[in-house]
Amino acid sequence: MIRCTSAAVDLDAIARNYRALASYFAAEAAINTRAGAGPVTPPFVIAVVKANAYGHGAVPVARTLVDAGATWLAVADIEEGIELREAGIPGRILVFGALSVSDVSGVFSHALTPTISSPAAARALAAAATARDVRLACHLKVDTGLHRLGFRFDNLSRTLPEVLAYPALDIEAASTHYATADDAEDPLFETQRTRFAAALETIRGLGAGPRIVHAANSAASLRDSRTWADAVRPGLLLYGLVPPPMAATLALAPAMRLTSRVVAVKGLRPGDRIGYGGRHEAASPMSVAVVPAGYADGLDRRLEGRGVVLVRGRRAPIVGAVSMDMLTIDVSGIDGVSTGDEVVFLGAQGSEPWQTIDAREMAAWIGTIPYEVLCRLGARVARRYD
Repeated sequence: MIRCTSAAVDLDAIARNYRALASYFAAEAAINTRAGAGPVTPPFVIAVVKANAYGHGAVPVARTLVDAGATWLAVADIEEGIELREAGIPGRILVFGALSVSDVSGVFSHALTPTISSPAAARALAAAATARDVRLACHLKVDTGLHRLGFRFDNLSRTLPEVLAYPALDIEAASTHYATADDAEDPLFETQRTRFAAALETIRGLGAGPRIVHAANSAASLRDSRTWADAVRPGLLLYGLVPPPMAATLALAPAMRLTSRVVAVKGLRPGDRIGYGGRHEAASPMSVAVVPAGYADGLDRRLEGRGVVLVRGRRAPIVGAVSMDMLTIDVSGIDGVSTGDEVVFLGAQGSEPWQTIDAREMAAWIGTIPYEVLCRLGARVARRYD
């Protein structure tokens, strides 16, 4: 049994998106070669599948990406990496998150690659690797201005010698993360880029020779090829969305279609008020349809009075409060709406441009970002894989 509200994930679209990105980097590198400027070697892709693959389902998405050619995946924490390994996912799995207070045994038992972002994390990993008599490949995170995780860019001469002195740690890579890659007007992006270049010189001067350098997320990958280095870390692009407000001509397709069904249609009289709080009042006779989806499924309460859905190929406004398990839509101008009709929250219901809703559009309605729209999709929403 599948509840009315479910998400269909197009795994073929994810594979095509991955291949489109790989082709894009290769083509851009070829252009740079002819122009004599910019990177001439295309970066390899570290495919980001953290947060349940942005709500799409980590295991099936990871398996699809590996089959499409991905040799590296990235997750947020050790537990996410273990989930993939226990599902039989091969290849390298990079753990982005902080490890200073984690049980790091999973790094060793499930062949994960950790990121060292603090002296405490380095000490914990070095002790665990020494106890197991192994040399552990690690990535070093440099904080160039995001001010979350990482060794501060201008303090490396003091903080890194301890880390580099551990014989059990192999610092195979160095990385950073951009705070404003999607904002063309903010100078912090260029500041971080130059800070990271200087930090790499310091790291090499201290005797470390990272064989891999990576810094670019989806937005940075599109914005400036100078951030590519050896590898890029796309997330949102893999799922068919360009980070707003950016635009791109890449042949990408959103991979998720979120739908439900009409379970009731009601007629309202002028003055009738809809939903909790009665915040929407019918000004004239109207018809509303009840849809069994709400904030427990990941639909934001701010969609009330702002968002729309597709039903019978038409856009229908969400009226009244988005409650835990259901919401109501205004179908007054749509002929023939009846119980069982499909309702589309994300995806297409027709071939016209206005007959498609994607996570970027939904995010704009409520003043958030498409990442949140996708990642907050509730656990009770069944994922179906096409």
